[in-house]
Parts: sequence; structure tokens; C-alpha cells
Amino acid sequence: MSILFLCREDNAVREIAGYAQALRRRGITLHFVPAGTALNAELSELVEQCPERPSLILHPDSDFPVMPRGLSRIPIPTALLQADPYAYTHRRLRWAMLFDYVLLLHEGFEERFRAAGHPAPVTLPHAVDASYFEGPEEERCFEVSAVGRVDGANYRTRHAVLSALEKEFRMNDWRRNHSYRELADVYRKTKIVVNIGRDDYPSDVSLRFAEAMAAGALFATVMPGEMTAMGFAEGVHFAGFREQTDLAPLLRKYLADEPARKRIAAAGREKVLREHTYDTRAGKWLERVAQDAGKLQAPARHWPEGRVRRIYLDYFAANGALAQAAAELPKIARHSPKDAVIGAALLARAWSKRLAAKLRPRSQAA
Repeated sequence: MSILFLCREDNAVREIAGYAQALRRRGITLHFVPAGTALNAELSELVEQCPERPSLILHPDSDFPVMPRGLSRIPIPTALLQADPYAYTHRRLRWAMLFDYVLLLHEGFEERFRAAGHPAPVTLPHAVDASYFEGPEEERCFEVSAVGRVDGANYRTRHAVLSALEKEFRMNDWRRNHSYRELADVYRKTKIVVNIGRDDYPSDVSLRFAEAMAAGALFATVMPGEMTAMGFAEGVHFAGFREQTDLAPLLRKYLADEPARKRIAAAGREKVLREHTYDTRAGKWLERVAQDAGKLQAPARHWPEGRVRRIYLDYFAANGALAQAAAELPKIARHSPKDAVIGAALLARAWSKRLAAKLRPRSQAA
């Protein structure tokens, strides 16, 4: 069996890398698009370039915004992996219609995709590559740790909370970027990993829950959140807090009570390594595909060409590939004047945002 990933191999990082390794461990051959591939390449040609005809095609939502033509015609099951369905959900709902499956890395979105008309949303919550967290127990020299973005408007609360915590607790250098190996090393040397979600989605636990737990650290996160939806119990597998003012007292409590901290951390680690690895996630999806026996169910497979191309225009415009977006417009017009008007409006908004971004630094400097 082989799978074509619609990204370059050097784009296979974080979740994509985790799934790639898990699939390879199952004996599946992976193909990636070659360097220099056009963002709007013809999908049938990409398939023909594979040494072995793929059984599945996966679009992994990477920073290489390729969306090859022919997704609605290719006689191979396709899937779109949505790492961040919180962001621009309305657009992600549209893009998903080009694919036979939409793989959602957060709980709570399946019903929205079904309500929008997609027949096969599959929830595969964030997971962990356990191989990074193996080995003998490390000395836990950090009382509290956090790894993740702290720049930008959506991370002001995180920056403020961590700045306050470092005045009291022995912490890692949370301001700098970490490689995945560095992240694993930090967490394996940490007693409690703190999750402060994004300002726009404070309940988001991202990859942090699985990485912290796999490392054997106690995971502390805001409640209510995603943890209970994934089958974790507060006080059994993780520690929860409701208000920011509750966090420091919670940390003091578990730093002082080592038996309780270790008990909860061990229970969380066991559950993550049993249920929340990329190997288990990949297995769940492949089982679903096997049950469907090659069913081609993307809604766009039954749509008129103008409507399909409008989705392509929207995707390219949203990802800043404005030349590819503009190339869709005359093709849409040949099939549907109505879709062409809608597409032109989408493209105009994208151009205006780019122009505003270019002008903004000048006005700020003036």
C-alpha cells in the first residue's frame, strides 16, 4: 500500500511528520510531491510520477499551499487533514468538500462539518510520537515548563501568565523556539507542564497535552477544555484550573505533594501511550478507509465545474497564492457567471488584504 502526501517531504513537520512515521511503521510507502511542483499542478500527473500507484491521497495542511487540479475527478480516495479547524472554520468547511475524508485534529467539529454537508469527518485529536519520550527517567530540574509561541496578539495572556510564574518557579527558557527533540528533553526534565491556550481559543490544548504526559510530567490546563472530551479525567490524568489566579496555588499544591503529582502524571502517561499516539490515530483512519472499501464520497465529485473551481480560488486566495487564485477566475466564468462574481469578490478581498499588509509598516513608521 502507498499514500501520496500533497506536500514536499521537507514540509513534513510536527503532526505531518508524526503521521508519516506512523504510516511507515505499518509498512506503507509514502510519496511526496517533487520540489518545484506548481501549486495548481494536475493531480493525475502527480499520481503518474509515483513509482507505485497510491491507494490514498492525503492533503496534510502544510505551509506549502498546493491544491492540485482534479481532486473531484481522481478515482482514488482523498483526505484533508485539518490541524487547526478553529481558525477560519468557514473556509475549511468549503475546502473539505473537495475531499472524501476530512481528518480533524480537535474534538467538537464533526457535527459542524456534517451539518455543512460533508459525509465523512473523522476526529483524530492531537497525538504524540512516543519514540521521542522513551528512555530512563530524567532528573526533573524544572518545576514548571512551557514550550510554544508567545509572540503575537493571540498569545498575550500566555506571555503575561508565564512572566508572572517565572518569578516564583524554576522554569525553562519559555521565550525561545524549541526543536521537537529539545521540547521532549525539556518536558522529560519537568515536574509540571502548564498549558495557557491562545487568547481566541483558550480551551485549546494543541499537541501539548500528549507531549507533556508522554514525558511523564503532570499536565495542568484550563477548564473546561478539550481533555474531558478525549476521555481524560481531571485529578486522575491531569490537573485543571478555572481562573488564572488559581494556577499558582495549584502548582504549589502539586509541587509540595510529590506522591499525588507522580500518581496523576503516571496515569496520564499510561493513557496517552496506550490511546493517543500517531500509531493509534493512523490505525483508526486506515480502519475507516478499509471499511468504506474505496468509497469516493467527496461532495464536490457531484458538483458542476464552476462551483468546484470556486473552492480552488478560495483556497489559493486564503493562502496568499493570488496568481493561482486569479487563474481560476476565467475558467469559473466559462461555467457559471454567478460563481465568477462570487470568486471575483473573494479575490478582491485577498488583494486588498495584501495591499494593506504592504502599506501598514510604512504608516507605522511615518
